[in-house]
Order: sequence, then C-alpha cells, then structure tokens
Amino acid sequence: MKMMKRILVIMAILFPLHMLGGNRIVVSKKLLQLYVVSETNDTLFSCPVACGINLGNKTRVGDHKTPEGTFKITKMYDATSWKHDFGDGKGIRQGAYGPLFFRLNVPGFNDIGIHGTIFPESIGTRSSEGCVRLKNEDIKALYRYCFIGMTVVIEPDEITEEIKNALH
Repeated sequence: MKMMKRILVIMAILFPLHMLGGNRIVVSKKLLQLYVVSETNDTLFSCPVACGINLGNKTRVGDHKTPEGTFKITKMYDATSWKHDFGDGKGIRQGAYGPLFFRLNVPGFNDIGIHGTIFPESIGTRSSEGCVRLKNEDIKALYRYCFIGMTVVIEPDEITEEIKNALH
C-alpha cells in the first residue's frame, strides 16, 4: 500500500493534472476565437485571435493562410527575443511573437504556431501570415493549460459535418 501511495505522489509531481485529461485547443477561424475544451466539452478558457490574412487551408509558404486540421503542440518556446520583419517597411522588430510561441506539427511547414504579438490591435482580424496570434496576456494565460503533445484543432473557415462529428 505504501508503494502505491509513493507511485501516485511521483505521478502527481511528474505529470500535472492538465496532462492527464483530454483537454484540447480549438481555434475557430470563422469566429476568430480560441478555446481550451475539456474532454467533457466544457470550455476552460477562451480568447479572441488573429488568423491568416487569406481564407482557406495553408498549401504553400507565403500564402498567408492558417492551416486547417488536427495538429499537436511539438515545442513551447520563450519567444521574447525573437525578431521578424513583417514586410511593412519598418524593418525587423524585436519581440514580434510576444512572450511565448507554441509550435505545431503542420506537415510541410516548420514555423506555424500559436503565439503572442506586438500588434494587439490586430486581434480579431485576418492579419497574420498564417499563425494563430493572441494578445500577450492571453498567450500567458493559455500557457497554464498547454503541454507538449496537446491536440490543437483548427477549424476551416466554414465548418464541415466531418469536423462537427470529430469534435463531438
């Protein structure tokens, strides 16, 4: 019995409770909203987002579309020192991705993720190059729900019956 208690204590330390559940992230491109949904379909967290400028599923680098489908978080980075040139004539900007970047396993693409932004006014618009962009305070709040291997469902601009059935 003591051995079983020790194992349970070790598991509680090594595997936080949120990792044991079936929580997933659902991004609605149509509503420009992100949700953390429990395995019982309760919404645990939600916030507005910015998605790709162009409608439809990502098919090539530079198409400014947010990918659609089911992915996993593969890495979680401190992105405070990351830089990016948005091609707006203002040059490279420090902290372009906000404080955090969660990389997704999108086949054929290495740099798609969920991240913060230096453009909080862009949230709620179609303005990203393909990533899912959140306000910095929202990406920090989302962090407590996330883990490597977490499922992320990015719904198409129009939700199909297949996606509806997969979510229920």
